[in-house]
Order: sequence, then C-alpha cells, then structure tokens
Amino acid sequence: MSGIVLSASVRQNLLSLQDTASLLSTTQNRLATGNKVNSALDNPTNFFTAQGLNNRASDINNLLDSIGNGVQVLQAANTGITSLQKLVDTAKSIANQVLQAPTGYSVKSTSTSTALVGTASAANLVDGVGIKAGETLAFAATTGLPAVTVTFGAAETLDQLNTALAPGNLTASINSSNQLVISTTNDAASSTIGAITPGAAGSTTFSVAAAPTPDAASQAVRASLVGQYNNIITQITTTSHDSSFNGINLLSGDNLKLTFDETGKSTLNITGVTFDAAGLGLGSLISGTDFLDNNSANAALTKLSSASTTLRTEASALGSNLSVVQLRQDFNKSLINVLQTGASNLTLADSNEEAANSQALSTRQSIATSALALANTSQQSVLQLLR
Repeated sequence: MSGIVLSASVRQNLLSLQDTASLLSTTQNRLATGNKVNSALDNPTNFFTAQGLNNRASDINNLLDSIGNGVQVLQAANTGITSLQKLVDTAKSIANQVLQAPTGYSVKSTSTSTALVGTASAANLVDGVGIKAGETLAFAATTGLPAVTVTFGAAETLDQLNTALAPGNLTASINSSNQLVISTTNDAASSTIGAITPGAAGSTTFSVAAAPTPDAASQAVRASLVGQYNNIITQITTTSHDSSFNGINLLSGDNLKLTFDETGKSTLNITGVTFDAAGLGLGSLISGTDFLDNNSANAALTKLSSASTTLRTEASALGSNLSVVQLRQDFNKSLINVLQTGASNLTLADSNEEAANSQALSTRQSIATSALALANTSQQSVLQLLR
C-alpha cells in the first residue's frame, strides 16, 4: 500500500522473503510435476525441442498399430500356406494310392500281327518274311498314347523293340502262335491302340486293336479315390479364402502396404497371390475319366508337385517380408524410446536436486522470516516510548 512506509532493512528482508517464496514455489512445482520445464516460459528452446521429439514419437507410435496388423496379415497368410501345403501333400498321397492300386482293366488294349513265321524269335524278330530288316511300323496317336514309329534293325531283339515302343506307352510280346502282340502298358491301360501302319517296304499287318476291359472292383476303388481327391481340392480353395486378417487376404489377391515412418516415405508393398485350387493349377477330377490308369495319376502328381513348389516359393517370400516388418517394428519401438528419452532429458527435473533445493529454501525462508522480525525490532522500541 502506498500509504505505508517501510524502512530499507525491512523492505530488503521482505524482498528476500518474496524471492525465496517464489523459488520455493518453483521447486515444489517441479517436484509435483517431475518436470523442470513445464511451459515455454520455463525454457523456450528445451520446451519446443522436447515437444517436437514427443510429437514424432507419438506419430511413430500410431504407426505401430498398423504395422502390428500387417504382421498378423502376413502370419495369417503364412498359416494358410502351411495348411495348403499339407492339403497338397494329402492329395499327392491319394494320387500315389492310384499308382499302387491294381490295374483298372482286366484286359488291356492289344493288337496282334497277322503272321510271324520263319526263324523269328525273341532274340531276333527279323526273319525276312514276316518282318524284314529296315521295315517300319507307325503307331497312330490316341488319347493317352503318343504317336511312335519303330524301324527294325538287321537283328532286332524283342528287348530292343520294347525299348523303342516305351515312349508310346506300348509293349511287345510273342504269343504261342509266334505272333507279335502289341499291348498298352499299365500307365496307359485305359487307352486303345490306334492304327498300326507298316512302311512302304513292310509286310507286317496287325489286327484292329480292341478296347480295354474295365475291372469293376478296381474302378470302384479308383472312383472312390477321385472323390477323396476332389474333397481335398475343395478344401484347398476354402482354406485360401479363409486365410485373411482384418479383411486382407494375401492368398486371395489382396495387396498389403505398410508405412514405417511419419513422413510416409518408408513403405513396404506386398503383392498378394491367388492360391485357390485354380490359382495353383489344380482342378477337380471326373469319376470314370480320371485315375483310370497310371498316366492319369502321374498327370495329377505333376500338377501337385508344381503347386507344392509354388507354395514353398511364396512361403519363402512371405517369411522374408515378415522378417522385414518385424525388424522395422522393433526398430520403431527402439526409436520411440530414443525420442522420448531425449525429450525427457530436456524437460525432466532431478528429484534429488529439487528435494535438496526445497529443504534449503525452507531453511532460507525461516531465516528470512526471523531477519524480518529483527528488522522490525527498532520500530517496536519506538512504540514502547510512545506508550
């Protein structure tokens, strides 16, 4: 108040007491908040620098959620591929059962020469009469049987003829009437031998081949295997469609883009694949048409092996991408810690130091109060005279 006049000593002690109270208030605030910089007024440079570090840490922390979802999407796809691989292996097992099953035909397609006379034998088929040296036989291609042409040498053995016929899934033998009999192998047991045409210099003719005779019991087993195989193919498709997380399925053609930094410049694009049965090059079989012989089973096994290779390749790619995402996830967590530690170093108070300051200021405040009382002693003496 302007009407009150204080002595110099009293005013000086009062100012000291006010300064001590202000410092004590600041120290107590630091102890309460744990920060030595609570606003831009405390230290503008440290405050705004720390705020920038914390903002960046917050932005990166927000990205961790999407990165975590990305990890789950990749793991879902990897789980799907693992299951698909097992299903493909099961389908392989079914196809292999066809190879181990009894031949599906009690009588295979055969064609018999009209004659094989003279000195012809298994050791030398060429007798110069029924079969001549240099003679050719052309076997027409049919379903399951590729075209093949055989030329007889000067001393053609039965083994040599069978070697020449093998690419055409045919085999030769000599019957009790000394006739040359051509028949299909087990691999093409469901096929019927096509026309056999002798060359210009040839004289050997063959009967029209009869169709093979199905074995009912064996074909029933093979039809059952077709049904089992088709069930697996259906499961391959449904499994690939179910391998999604949060609406993203990398096995159904979806793509995944992950952002690793707050500027959006560090990204990873993962292109999805279509791994249903059709995408893997697989399809359902037809009972009565497929698995009738070894060729049909081998064709299925070839496709399954290709699908297995495709799955393994994609699993490797997914594993590589998953490693990258997990590494970036760990890196971001560490970077957040670095940023927050840096911000804390600029703003956090030393609790030990502030506690010591508080004690010292409390002592100073007590001393200042006592000094103010002593400064007022002279005025109290005057008051005693007035009394």
